[in-house]
Amino acid sequence: MPSLRGKAQTVLGPVEPDCLGYTLTHEHLTMNYSSCFCPPSPGHKALSDGPIEMKNLFWIKQNPYSHKENLLLCQETDAVKEELLHFKAAGGGTIVENTTTGIARDVKTLKKLAEETGVHIVAGAGFYVGSTHSPQTQAMTVEQLTGIIVDEILSGADGTDIKCGVVGEIGCSWPLTESERRVLQAAAQAQVQLGCPVIIHPGRSSQAPCHIIRLLQEAGAKAAKTVMSHLDRIRMLIDEGYEDRILMAHDVHTKHRLMKYGGHGYSHILKNIVPKMLIRGISQDKIDKILLANPKRWLTFE
Repeated sequence: MPSLRGKAQTVLGPVEPDCLGYTLTHEHLTMNYSSCFCPPSPGHKALSDGPIEMKNLFWIKQNPYSHKENLLLCQETDAVKEELLHFKAAGGGTIVENTTTGIARDVKTLKKLAEETGVHIVAGAGFYVGSTHSPQTQAMTVEQLTGIIVDEILSGADGTDIKCGVVGEIGCSWPLTESERRVLQAAAQAQVQLGCPVIIHPGRSSQAPCHIIRLLQEAGAKAAKTVMSHLDRIRMLIDEGYEDRILMAHDVHTKHRLMKYGGHGYSHILKNIVPKMLIRGISQDKIDKILLANPKRWLTFE
């Protein structure tokens, strides 16, 4: 792909990778997670249905997927915009927005946020976990799914000309559903065609990441161009010498994670975690690999 090779693709168009700056590689800025609502325990229905208030915030933090309003991050565009400005002021440059088909991706809002804040935003192509796949998605062949993903990157997503710059997060359950397996194969095929980055949401099993990587590689994907989310073993991997293979992000995807509701927001890593990493002996050079060099390399189309 001569038009994208050597570039990163944001919702405002291709950019030089050197312009990305400090990058969070797995966030959500607008999404609807209602499909993953978990009914509360008996006697807590009133808490589940009510608004977010200080008096119920502790319960929401303990039961984030059992509070209906908490799952509607799509209602908080103004708060998210304010947080992106905080992120930018803290030295942040780019957000990779991992909302895919099935959890209400909204590329128009992403473009508006990028224009109004100056933060680079990279949108995700593809499909979330099988429980969110429509009957039409479940009936598609690998070739049809590949075509959709490629089109979202080359032409635009959701009926717009706003283009995605990463495949994912591709949602996986455990064990994989048949449609999830086909989506994984389609993600691999799209990567073969475009040289694009891929990011995976693995199922909740220690076997899931390796199983998924094997399926992707069998379909032609490059492990070095693929991110496995939610592994959370940062210090151990640094100590083992893998700092050039690590990325960091918060995965903000519910309202209670926003500063507006007492959460840490999108600037937490830069404001609070990086200083603690330095105190604990992780060098600035290694931090720059994780937040700057590694994301830049991953997001650059080959």
